[in-house]
Amino acid sequence: MAGLYIVYILLRCSIWPEDGPSVDNGESYGSIASQTWVVFSSLVPLFGLIFSVLGTIMLGWATPTEAGAMGAIGTIILTILYRTFSWVLLKDAFLKALRVTAMIMAILLGGMMFASIFVALGGLGVVRDFFQTANLSVWPTILIFMLITFIAGFVLEFISIMIIVVPVAVAVLRGMGVDDVWFCIMFLIVIQTSYLTPPMAPAIFFLRGISPPEIRLADMYRGVVPFIVLHFVCLGLLIMFPELALWLPEIMFERLPGGTPN
Repeated sequence: MAGLYIVYILLRCSIWPEDGPSVDNGESYGSIASQTWVVFSSLVPLFGLIFSVLGTIMLGWATPTEAGAMGAIGTIILTILYRTFSWVLLKDAFLKALRVTAMIMAILLGGMMFASIFVALGGLGVVRDFFQTANLSVWPTILIFMLITFIAGFVLEFISIMIIVVPVAVAVLRGMGVDDVWFCIMFLIVIQTSYLTPPMAPAIFFLRGISPPEIRLADMYRGVVPFIVLHFVCLGLLIMFPELALWLPEIMFERLPGGTPN
């Protein structure tokens, strides 16, 4: 997915340079070696910040909550090193984080309430019984679960969708020989696609809360269309070549190749 993003952005900026203009700050970096050093020295802090969050989780050094705190501390350290830190900046960051968190928590509350009622009324059992008695083949079953996930992403947050869909889907598809890792990666991509797809597009509303006022919601709707297409391309590649989703987990956790849909 990240590779598709990079290729698309490079192609678009090559064809339409005005969509990705260079930053003109009045500085000249001279030779290629000097430019390479500037790029390298600029990327090291960024990758260090990424490692402080994702790397510590993958290595088991921190929980996701702890890793988020480490990322926040790392950001403060970088602002101090770059000599851009100020108490006013820190206060503004806290206020913006508070507004975005409050908005997200309101969405989480609604989603968790729906999921709790759905489970309490026996919805999981009804769905499980339906798939067990429908005698559908592998791909129609996968398509139905993906469609349910896509629609649910319009109105529910990730945790609620995971509570509702994943237990049933994994139980049904595992019996059909579908690899759990492959399905969960497809599941996550479909959720992200749903979160980007207008008119609901929860991800756009999250981004709108931290965007400059001159960026309109309509501009964001138009801007996500190419990335939605890339998501569907990625889904197609994972369907045609399931190994793309499995080789990295197999290397990281040294797990044996599992079954994928035939």
